Amino acid sequence: MTQPLGWIAVYPEIVLLVMGCAITLIDLGVKSRMRDLTYVLSLLTLGGVAALCAWNASEGQTLYALGNLVVSDPLGNWLKCFATLAVMVTLVYSRPYAADRDMLRGGELFSLSLFALLGMYIMISGNNFLLIYLGLELLTLSSYALVALRRDHANATEAAMKYFVLGALASGFLLYGMSMMYGATGSLEVGEVFRAINSGVINHQVLVFGLVFIVAGLAFKLGVVPFHMWIPDVYQGAPTAVTLMIGGAPKLAAFAIVLRLLVEGMLPLAIDWQQMLLLLAVGSLAVGNFAAIMQTNIKRMLAFSTISQMGFVLLGLVSGVVNGSVLSAANAYSSSMFYVITYVLTTLATFGVIMLLAREGFESEEISDFAGLNQRSPLYAGVMAVCLFSLAGIPPLVGFYAKLSVLQALVTSGQTLYIGLAIFAVLMSLVGAFYYLRVVKVMYFDEPITATTVTAPLDVRVVLTINGALVLLLGLMPGGLMALCARSIVLMFSA
Repeated sequence: MTQPLGWIAVYPEIVLLVMGCAITLIDLGVKSRMRDLTYVLSLLTLGGVAALCAWNASEGQTLYALGNLVVSDPLGNWLKCFATLAVMVTLVYSRPYAADRDMLRGGELFSLSLFALLGMYIMISGNNFLLIYLGLELLTLSSYALVALRRDHANATEAAMKYFVLGALASGFLLYGMSMMYGATGSLEVGEVFRAINSGVINHQVLVFGLVFIVAGLAFKLGVVPFHMWIPDVYQGAPTAVTLMIGGAPKLAAFAIVLRLLVEGMLPLAIDWQQMLLLLAVGSLAVGNFAAIMQTNIKRMLAFSTISQMGFVLLGLVSGVVNGSVLSAANAYSSSMFYVITYVLTTLATFGVIMLLAREGFESEEISDFAGLNQRSPLYAGVMAVCLFSLAGIPPLVGFYAKLSVLQALVTSGQTLYIGLAIFAVLMSLVGAFYYLRVVKVMYFDEPITATTVTAPLDVRVVLTINGALVLLLGLMPGGLMALCARSIVLMFSA
């Protein structure tokens, strides 16, 4: 059901904006080293907004508001809910790490995280090319500041500069592509652009020219080959807390704008953008997996791992439209949605363990730093092993079902090319299993380099345990989340 409504569709954004500003002001009076009041207020805000998004999603309605600038649908609300939960978990893991590195002198970590999330909300809810771009810029500007938050650290400053320069280039690509689409179709609204392209009266070459720039900008935000150059440097150079902030929730927002722009806005051009995404996916799977094998720094290894994982997400998008038919589109796009949600869930726990092992003055970023972790802390070694097995796609963990759903979408298309892609993806997963299992071997079979036990605050221990358990439980019972993704995509098409 589609209804033209007003402010009710943007209540989550309004609450997040108001509370983000309020928490920034309240923090001026907070003196505690751990920023307890700011931390609690941030978590309460995120919890409330996540509940509001989940409630909106469960209603199953598609609401347009503010002159059709924004759309509130189950797809967007679920992605906003999961992104909010990801930011909550990130802040829980990050606080002890940030306090040890003097990153909590002000409350910027919390307020910038809230504004970054607001940018994600605007990206996910945008029904207008310009609004989506504004949300993207709010997210990226907040991310630049977060990467440079550790002011006295040369690596963080260098990573922020690289991120800023390459991010500006990608934003230019995206904005230029959007301007070309506006020139061709005469509208910035996603639905109007779809109708204009579908009319068949616009010069196809002009549309494809704009499409190339849009895909290039989106590819940078997803971090896929050949627009991946920033990922390893930023992941390694940024403080680990910020690496998780960049590598977690924003992937959901990036996936959302790919759906908004390419599927909702340019589905008649699917034959063109699917070929582009296919090349990006193949390159990402190959470069990501082979480059990760050579890494000794675990954050850099996980950066190349991210590139290959995003290649899998693109494979699901590639198989949506087959020979002009959209019959398999819901299955293909829901498999990609399931993949990106479960990837973010696994990434949260992985970086949570890396931050746990870090001590004051010691980052614990090398794979050798994990030697003998099982002897020092069986619980954290177990959580890390579960996450690595899941990323490698080993059953019965959730990563296996995520890969299986994407491969199933490719194979059921019946196209020889897509079946060949599925075989290639399986072979690349075998390559990827090597570097994930290497870390497990180091944790369980190497001698520990230090006898110190791993300690963590109660909130971190509880959240990390739940996080690791969910990776296992969703692998054993993936049906609920799969059905949620499928229903969201179906409702997106029927709106």
